[in-house]
Amino acid sequence: MVNFNGDLLPDSNHFLNHKNRGLQFGDALSERIRYSGSVLLFWESHYFRLMASMRQLRMEIPMEFTLEYLEEEILKTLNASGRAKAPCEINITVFRKSGEDFLPPSLGISYVISFTPLESAEFPLDTPGLVADLFKDYYLQADGLAQLPHQMKLPWVLAAIYADENDFDTCLLVNHRKEIALGLHGNLFLRTGQDIKTPPLADGCSDEILRKFLLKQDWKETPYQLQEAHISPFELQQADELFMLNISSGISSITQYRKAKYTREAATFVLNMINGYIREQT
Repeated sequence: MVNFNGDLLPDSNHFLNHKNRGLQFGDALSERIRYSGSVLLFWESHYFRLMASMRQLRMEIPMEFTLEYLEEEILKTLNASGRAKAPCEINITVFRKSGEDFLPPSLGISYVISFTPLESAEFPLDTPGLVADLFKDYYLQADGLAQLPHQMKLPWVLAAIYADENDFDTCLLVNHRKEIALGLHGNLFLRTGQDIKTPPLADGCSDEILRKFLLKQDWKETPYQLQEAHISPFELQQADELFMLNISSGISSITQYRKAKYTREAATFVLNMINGYIREQT
């Protein structure tokens, strides 16, 4: 079951066509939200990120697109699918209405709400860890668009193909200044000793919800200190730990990059911090 502009349709329904601007131009955004079975986790943060992204892309936001309206539409979709009491990942995709030229005939939007069942609202401990390489065939342009959840993902697709062809589990992507931007499995966190750092938004990483959550935490009473700072490819092999983070898969630990091998202490600590918050909300 999917929700297309408020109408509930079966998954098999063909409600999009060749004129869709998301397909033609990547003129679309997608926000993924974790649902515990009773609560939309980080919902306000997701909503305001989606609204800010739509404004930045000059999309016309419908008057009814309030936080309450979208929450009701999500729950309507889950209820109709029999998933209202089960953990899910919700995906809200927003795209500008059809038009075959670069200049759209209207700035108005359509939306699709879909979901994927989850075993648990909490994130699992990733095992056994990932072997990574640096993807250097194409660079990310570290500008304001890089931070948005847009659909223009060719560098990620090509990096995933590169990893598969060369027997790696994941790749790290670099920006046009040859700084680390992020990884295929989310924003990158690098630990050296007790210091953890993650690239700033200006380096082309994603302005993602769990990244925001960690940066807002008080780290003074923890074993670690977190900061935003540039990460050079040369630092990777000197680090003690590398892990990636996103709302879909949670923590993805890198256990090997070239000749370097890494531990997973901070990744486990961060995972417990996030799962502890989820337990409090549900």
